[in-house]
Amino acid sequence: EVHLVESGGDTVQPGGSLTLSCVASGVTSSNLDMGWIRQAPGKGPEWISEIKSSGPSYADSVKGRFTISRDNARNTFYLQMTDLKPEDTARYFCATDVGGQLVRGQGTQVIVSS
Repeated sequence: EVHLVESGGDTVQPGGSLTLSCVASGVTSSNLDMGWIRQAPGKGPEWISEIKSSGPSYADSVKGRFTISRDNARNTFYLQMTDLKPEDTARYFCATDVGGQLVRGQGTQVIVSS
């Protein structure tokens, strides 16, 4: 069974940076495509980034500010976030498709506020 655990969320000021981590267990991460999704209070989920064997991709809202990466030796995926804005405030989830079903972790909270 694939299990994902996110960490690294925090409260930061606008313009600040954070790096989120997602540890995958029950699977070899080199075989995984992984995405990051976020959900702000009162809003629906927003796909923001994913990494596949073909490379990374990003939503326009985070392009140039966020970087997705992976460390296969640690079965861990990262989302490096820079120049954070108040509109980046949300709960962030990593997610992957396993046999046609979306598996995601419990999320980690990011608050961007002065």
